[in-house]
Amino acid sequence: MKVGVPKERLAGERRVALVPEVVSKLTGMGVEVLVEQGAGEGALLPDAAYAAAGAQLSREAAEVWRCDVVLKIAPPSEEEIAMLGQGCLLIGFLAPLTSPSTTKALAQAKATAIAMEAIPRISRAQAMDALSSQANVSGYEAALLGAEHLGRFYPMLMTAAGTIPPAKVLVLGAGVAGLQALATARRLGARTTGYDVRPEVAEQVASLGASWLDLGLEAAGEGGYARELTEQERERQQQALTEAIKEFDVVISTALVPGRPAPKLITEEAVKGMRAGSVIIDLAGEAGGNCELTAPGEVIVRHDVKIVSPLNLPASMAEHASQLFARNVLALLELIVGEDGQIHLDFDDEIVSGACIVRDGEVVHDGAKAALDAAAITGGVS
Repeated sequence: MKVGVPKERLAGERRVALVPEVVSKLTGMGVEVLVEQGAGEGALLPDAAYAAAGAQLSREAAEVWRCDVVLKIAPPSEEEIAMLGQGCLLIGFLAPLTSPSTTKALAQAKATAIAMEAIPRISRAQAMDALSSQANVSGYEAALLGAEHLGRFYPMLMTAAGTIPPAKVLVLGAGVAGLQALATARRLGARTTGYDVRPEVAEQVASLGASWLDLGLEAAGEGGYARELTEQERERQQQALTEAIKEFDVVISTALVPGRPAPKLITEEAVKGMRAGSVIIDLAGEAGGNCELTAPGEVIVRHDVKIVSPLNLPASMAEHASQLFARNVLALLELIVGEDGQIHLDFDDEIVSGACIVRDGEVVHDGAKAALDAAAITGGVS
């Protein structure tokens, strides 16, 4: 069996799906690995390191895409999908809920595709949870961006010139990214507070030394995500949040609902009430943003408040983000590669059945099917 690792071609994507450390483990399992030349350059991983780990190198992208298994990070383009070999297995982030054109192209190519973001969030699959591994990177970077853009100290300083109080940081959404942002901001010396509509995460917030912002709302959903709030709940939440946000120097928002636009948690009124020079780091920009004023991918100033909405933040720490992703992929491959060194997909296994979006050209993932149907209704996919 041969595993191919093409170079990522999406603008700004510096990560790579496999790192030399994992290549050596795969070759030890009897798996051949073919890496497109330059695939690891963005993550500061030279071709020589892949060769030393036992990988073969190829100048031709088409050759890599004809491997038995192809590993990607960013969703593939239709041109890339067209290069897939017959019966190929594609593994990567495939955006089944938000990119129906990708799903359709995979089905037309008669491929089988496993979406890393669709890995079930169960204990047995924790080592494969690429969403969580990349969210850790995003949360860490978000806290650093808050400190960089604030223009004031994060920690309390006691000097001969007087005492400077610590910055107050609020994190909206206490998932993996939010918890990492809280932990990192606290290590930098800020006074941290966390908020989430799932009350069961309050203990996790407290374990990081942060305070809990209790607005009296509960919206626990499936798979570790929050459910979508009702209209009445959203109004209550926004009214309470608007007043609370005004008291903070930095607000980091991480709230997402899979397959839906990001909930608007930070109103323009809240921004107006924040102290001049305060900062909002909106990690939900790819889904429209949690702030009403967010410009995805840009840094803007509104009402003397800086609003930062980075896109694909894990790519800014490409080396470690790639390392984590590659380990997630390795854990998945260890599940589906048999002792004979070949792929064996057991669709009675909830991990395989839950993460597979296309099987031999047939769309089998409920969420991907719904996205395709919705796109066809709105004219997004012909």
